[in-house]
Amino acid sequence: MTHWLDIVGAGEGELPALPAAQTVLGPVRFKARVPHLVEWQSPKLDDMLQQIVALRGTPTIVLASGDPMWFGIGATLTRHLDPSEYRITPGPSSFQFAAARMRWPLQHVATLSLHGRPAEFIHPHITPGSRILALTTDATTAPHVARLLVARGYCRSLLTILEHLGGDAERITTATAQGFDLTIGNFYVLALDCVADPGAPLLAPVPGLPDDAFVSDGQLTKREVRAATLGKLMPYPGALLWDVGAGCGSIGIEWMRSARDAKTIAFEREGERLQMIAVNADRLGVPTLKIETGEAPDSLVGQPAPDAIFLGGDVGNETLFHACWSALRRSGRLVANAVTLEGEQALYERQARLGGELCRMDVSVLDRIGAHRALRPRMAVTQWSVSKP
Repeated sequence: MTHWLDIVGAGEGELPALPAAQTVLGPVRFKARVPHLVEWQSPKLDDMLQQIVALRGTPTIVLASGDPMWFGIGATLTRHLDPSEYRITPGPSSFQFAAARMRWPLQHVATLSLHGRPAEFIHPHITPGSRILALTTDATTAPHVARLLVARGYCRSLLTILEHLGGDAERITTATAQGFDLTIGNFYVLALDCVADPGAPLLAPVPGLPDDAFVSDGQLTKREVRAATLGKLMPYPGALLWDVGAGCGSIGIEWMRSARDAKTIAFEREGERLQMIAVNADRLGVPTLKIETGEAPDSLVGQPAPDAIFLGGDVGNETLFHACWSALRRSGRLVANAVTLEGEQALYERQARLGGELCRMDVSVLDRIGAHRALRPRMAVTQWSVSKP
């Protein structure tokens, strides 16, 4: 198909030369410079896609902010149109403008979009000394992020609001998270310079968060075993994990924090734990983690095929294992942890039949016996990890 769609990036300044087109689509802020602009009928992405696709075959321009391929409409359209249908002309990105104004080398800055997304996505990037540039939804995004920073113990962090970058209305203001009270508009980039308060917990994106980072009822894969489990699961960008018998969700949450766009479906039957998973997912920056209720294996039916599976509950259940193994993609990883004799026996038999690695982890932690210190053993964990041929 001959290309019919031009996706053109533009900023607040002078518009680039536009090719001939019957229809120009874009946000209302471009209306003053393009009088014949057709505005989006709805801010919802699905509606915008329908509006574009309805014009298929007629010369059409979509005006986008900055670089359409950097958290923009272009990146979305590539998933819905054949490459022969469109052409992309990028403009200077809002991130480029923001980095220039802040004097921040862009290669050392985390960039993400909070536009139409929960502000909690910021959490994995909040570490001492981190610099973050974020696209935003509206005036409510910055104060929400400020509250998250204060709750994390980053009260002295600086939030810089960079409004209408590159245009006549450009304005830059800064406040600390603790004292954030700026009056701002709806079109801006948010720059964060993270400063940890003394004693603020360090919640790095690598596996092995402290146990007390999670709300739990005690049924939690402990830190040392969790880090080893994630190492065997091997998270990678865009991969889907089934966390079967998720408990408080710790494995699935750390999977998503460890790799860009990694996804998790957490399967859990206990009502209180379902609530814990949701709370932990929000607090630790993975609010899109999907939670499935009900009894496995019935709850697994109809779900997208996983790239990896963690089996942490009911390990000896052969029916459950068969359902998981059947659903796993070829070359996918399965890791199962057992603490009971029945669970261990099941893992021994499966390893003999299907291969993979077996290991036992014995962890001891510091405790006291009267006035003396001692290392107290925790329950040993037998772990089986295997790739599906």
